[in-house]
Amino acid sequence: MEISLAGRKALITGGSRGLGFAMAKRFAKSGAAVALFARREDVLGEAAERIREATGGHVWAHACDVADAVALKAAHEAMAEEFGHVDILVNNAGGSISGAFEDLTDEMWQQDFELKLFAAVRLARWCLPHMKARKWGRIVNILNIGARAPKPRGAPTQVTRAAGLALTKVLAGDGAPHGVLANALLTGQIVTDQIARRHERGLAGNLSLEDYIAEEGAGIPMGRMGTPEEYANAACFLASDAASYVTGTAMNIDGGLSPVI
Repeated sequence: MEISLAGRKALITGGSRGLGFAMAKRFAKSGAAVALFARREDVLGEAAERIREATGGHVWAHACDVADAVALKAAHEAMAEEFGHVDILVNNAGGSISGAFEDLTDEMWQQDFELKLFAAVRLARWCLPHMKARKWGRIVNILNIGARAPKPRGAPTQVTRAAGLALTKVLAGDGAPHGVLANALLTGQIVTDQIARRHERGLAGNLSLEDYIAEEGAGIPMGRMGTPEEYANAACFLASDAASYVTGTAMNIDGGLSPVI
């Protein structure tokens, strides 16, 4: 199925690497103008240029820490001057903070909520009125399978992701009468730079990166990790007219890894 985003304007947070980069590239290839937010200006600028070269699309980038409410508002205002409005909002920013529950400080909890939940809340609050006025909009919240099936030592990241599920449902109910659809993608094991960083930290023992990816993927029902391109295809579908009757749902992109639907 050929999916077109021609004429649409998309904002993707955490867009300089990994899943954010893959989604930005897929959206631009499908005809959308894409705005990217991420923290590191050098990496972000390079990512934007790579997407332009690969797709010929309109890609605009602004460096900011989305966990900083003041910086995020300034970035959104700058984006609004460039784009005018946002049709598609993808809340993708967020790392993974986790550990033994009793070792988690208030600061760690607050940091995680600011990055993963409150940034999404703020951007949705600013973008939603314009989507409603135009009678068309898409919000895609990037979460992980721990949001539905949290594991020990999964806090705070899996708690904030679970809150992201509730946020998605609230936005879906609020936006549906106005043609604004909100959904979530729940991430499993996808081959991104995050996997490479785990390997660099020595979590793979003496395995090469390729062998580490293969070994980790062997435990997934499909027998392998997913690719960023596969993930981006699902996001592009949810962002398009093809998903015109899909809202308030969360889709596992995990090769069958999650124990729950």
